[in-house]
Amino acid sequence: MNPTELLAPARDLECGVAAIQCGADAVYIGAPRFGARQAAGNSLDDIAALARYAHQFWARVYATLNTLLTGDELPAARRLAWQLYEAGVDGLIIQDPGLLEGDLPPLPLIASTQMHNHTPARVAFLEQVGFHRAILARELTLEEIRAIRAAAPRIELESFVHGALCVCFSGQCYLSYAIGGRSANRGQCAQPCRKAYTLVDARGRVLERGKHLLSLRDLNLSAEIPALIAAGVTAFKIEGRLKDRTYVANLVACYRRQLDALGVRRSSSGTSTPGFTPDPAKTFNRGFTTYFLKGRGAPMGSIDTPKMTGEALGRVVSVQGRGFTIDSSAAIHPGDGLCFFDSAGHLRGVSVNAVRGPDVIPDKMEGIAPGAQIFRNHDHSFLTGLARSRSERRIAITFKVRGAAGGLLLSVEDEDGNRAEGTLAPPLAPADEPQRALQTLRRQLAKTGQTEFSCAGVEIELDTVPFVPVSRLNALRREALTRLSEVRSANRPRERRRVVPNEIPFPERELTYLGNVLNPAAEAFYRRHGVVHIEPAAESGLDLNGRKVMTTRYCIREELGMCARQGHGAPAAEPLALIDAEGHRLELRFDCRQCRMEVYFHTGSARPHIGGLLE
Repeated sequence: MNPTELLAPARDLECGVAAIQCGADAVYIGAPRFGARQAAGNSLDDIAALARYAHQFWARVYATLNTLLTGDELPAARRLAWQLYEAGVDGLIIQDPGLLEGDLPPLPLIASTQMHNHTPARVAFLEQVGFHRAILARELTLEEIRAIRAAAPRIELESFVHGALCVCFSGQCYLSYAIGGRSANRGQCAQPCRKAYTLVDARGRVLERGKHLLSLRDLNLSAEIPALIAAGVTAFKIEGRLKDRTYVANLVACYRRQLDALGVRRSSSGTSTPGFTPDPAKTFNRGFTTYFLKGRGAPMGSIDTPKMTGEALGRVVSVQGRGFTIDSSAAIHPGDGLCFFDSAGHLRGVSVNAVRGPDVIPDKMEGIAPGAQIFRNHDHSFLTGLARSRSERRIAITFKVRGAAGGLLLSVEDEDGNRAEGTLAPPLAPADEPQRALQTLRRQLAKTGQTEFSCAGVEIELDTVPFVPVSRLNALRREALTRLSEVRSANRPRERRRVVPNEIPFPERELTYLGNVLNPAAEAFYRRHGVVHIEPAAESGLDLNGRKVMTTRYCIREELGMCARQGHGAPAAEPLALIDAEGHRLELRFDCRQCRMEVYFHTGSARPHIGGLLE
């Protein structure tokens, strides 16, 4: 079985270290520029520090350079790629193929999900042009993943398994850019999919008012890991480069436990002790979905609110004075955060000041009424315990002590088969109390202190037990462990590769603005691979009025029980449209043959030209 990789997000150095401590085999982190989360950039010094820490455990660090680039930005992006290589990163996540038309460091290239990796033909093309890994589209089914693996048997396949979902096919969303000039493909998404919309039909009839109709629940495939492994996935990715340390630690610990229970071979070293019991429901989520992995069926939308509601605790039984009584078996504590929907359907939140028997005393009572469903979206006890916990990760080692020409030879071997030695020069006098000397020897060797190692055993082969002062034993142990660290560094698996240009045909002969070609180098790449007609990317300044700005498998009609194919209710007069609070109108078109929904933007406003584009 191929080794598996648990891949975690790192908003910053602290989050990255926490992920490694809790058991991640790799982390992905934003570079100083050109990342798909513009607000999550990191300095080269911090990335280098994270790489040094991760490499102790043979874990990897991937840097994101996954935005579309203008022609003016390409030289700086390539320079940054070399700086990241010097900082010690193990791979580059990219979106813009224009980068491949210039000099890049010998690092594995990872095709961002923004490259729209959703068909066997596309992923096979990526494999053939030299990509080491493809990050799969989130909306794929297991059958589609299996088909991709069959068509591209050598490329590594990475799949999102947890976190926020984009409603649109990745790399194909232009709504944020159309509305306000903030391009998702350039790391500036304003998340208009999380806004409230009113749904109207062609006659102006309101079908839904003030609902978050494009907002999805969060992905949770923790129960589907065996099926994903069987389908050919080897890297399991947690989303969340804007999330904090608490979120990262909790989810990494959860998925590490899940993978270890399956007995899979992992791609890094060491055993993690998180110091807390992970629970995905306790950190941010909008409710969970398996999305389309197993097909359609269960609701996928988070249409009442894009915020976390958390655990359903129970309903309000009565209200009295400054508190209320709830029908719940769960223990509620001061400091907990609770939320509920008021009579108008608005989400409200309160903090718990005190709990007196069955009565909960919040900081405010507005909107709380008998019958209200109460949720806990901040578990003070759990989160405090997690924040105070001390997670550790250690590499198992065994010592062997033998006599050597009147001195001692201490050999040490780690769980990966690396070996090193330390010596204690003669002469050594025999111990007056051999049993006590042996106990001291075992005790001192087992003290690995603040190193990355944990002693799993000490084997002693001595004809005569010598007396060795504790200080000299400690020095011997430090010598052996220092040399072992050096051996591990030298033996750490490294993937080095360069992309060699070829002329493998791209699966399409024509590219519209949906092809995301924003610079002359990207145009040259596609033309070399047989594309004959190329329209510039939306970010070149295209007027998106009347154009498609989203394609999604998620269907509002299906979510609302209005799907005619499924026999739900009378069809509304089409086209349906979404209207936001600012008056933007999004026309919905339904491709029922492919079970897809398309969103078209109507406003008449054009986006500004950002310079350095196709000319």
